[in-house]
Amino acid sequence: MELEERVAELERRLAALERTGTPSEPPRAERPGGRATDDVFLPLEHLEQQLAAAGADAGGVTYTGSVLLPTGHPYRWQFTELTDDLLDADWSVAADPFAALGHAVRLRLLREILGGLRTAAELAELDDIGTTGQIYHHLRQLTGAGWLRTTARGRYEVPAARVVPLLVMLSAARN
Repeated sequence: MELEERVAELERRLAALERTGTPSEPPRAERPGGRATDDVFLPLEHLEQQLAAAGADAGGVTYTGSVLLPTGHPYRWQFTELTDDLLDADWSVAADPFAALGHAVRLRLLREILGGLRTAAELAELDDIGTTGQIYHHLRQLTGAGWLRTTARGRYEVPAARVVPLLVMLSAARN
């Protein structure tokens, strides 16, 4: 995007933020278990208010999470993307990260690493995970796609910025 376009976009968003509006009445919904609540759509309403203030007519997507892993590591993460930006983007760049998740063994490796197993030797002790060579192949695929990184002494970890997105993708695949 050229500088003039970026400045014009920022000015449009600033003008939208300076306008005042009245928030709409939150819709009622039911949570799992049948309990009615008024606050179940608060994240959605917050997103809609942000989008309206920014003049993003086509909408957007937000995903967020607050996670405490079995290892005791906490993660808080949030990301918002405008619909126009998503639809205009080069979707082919998502092929490798999606492909890396497209194997049951790789998904299990990610789950085990999030659960505290960190080395190839620890992972090789798992049942039905494959040979050491196969494990390294899968770890290379996950590392190359950004789902893993290596740390000191051959230990693997899911990068902090990938923990919540990974769980979001798993949740989306289950629904």
